[in-house]
Formats: sequence, structure tokens, C-alpha cells
Amino acid sequence: MLFAPLAPIGSYARHGSRRPSLHSFERFLDEVMRVPSQSGQSLQQDEKAYTLRFDMPGISREQLKVQIEDAVVRIDTVAEASRQYRGAYEMPQAIDAASSTATLENGVLTLHLVKLQPVSRAVTLSVQ
Repeated sequence: MLFAPLAPIGSYARHGSRRPSLHSFERFLDEVMRVPSQSGQSLQQDEKAYTLRFDMPGISREQLKVQIEDAVVRIDTVAEASRQYRGAYEMPQAIDAASSTATLENGVLTLHLVKLQPVSRAVTLSVQ
């Protein structure tokens, strides 16, 4: 029997501390427990980016529109496309749209979404 205390992914980051051993164990469980999606979608992530894959057979590059706004990714096909697709996905962290990429190859849309690193807006006051 294996007992390991687990907390939801990201809960340590919200509280300002990190536990590498639990984070690594959570990542291991994610990989082992991943069930292939029946809808042809998959999500992987590492420390710097998310990678999403979608099966899009019969759709050309010109027929796809991918939009990123903060942590929301929207994927739409144009009205003239042979197959219609419309989806919006909210990621746990804001996305750096300028560094992210979208590729369509052999009917598979791959989005490499770079996580936007939070910038501290703390101001240090001098004590007098």
C-alpha cells in the first residue's frame, strides 16, 4: 500500500511555497493516469508551457482562427470550412501570446502556449 499526501496542483504556488517532491509525484501521477481523449484532444504541460493537440482532419490553415486573451484560448473555424469547430479553453495561468505558436500538420493542430511569468508589482518603501 502506498500513501502519499497530495494537494491539488498549484495549491502550493498560491501560498508562496513549493514542494518539489509532491510536485514531481503529482506529475508522475498525471502521466500514469492519463487516459487518451476520445475527442482527439490532449494536454501536456511543463514548467514553461502548455502543449495542446487537436485532431482537425480536413481543415486547412486558412480555415482556422486561434485567439489568446489572458488565460483563455479560443479556436474557431471559418464559416466556409468543411468541418465546423468552436471551442474555448481556460488555462490555469495567463498565456504569453507573442511567444506562443500554432501549427497544423497532417490534420493535427498543435498549440504551444508559453506561460506568462507573473511580474511582481511590489514597491519597496524606504523607512524613515
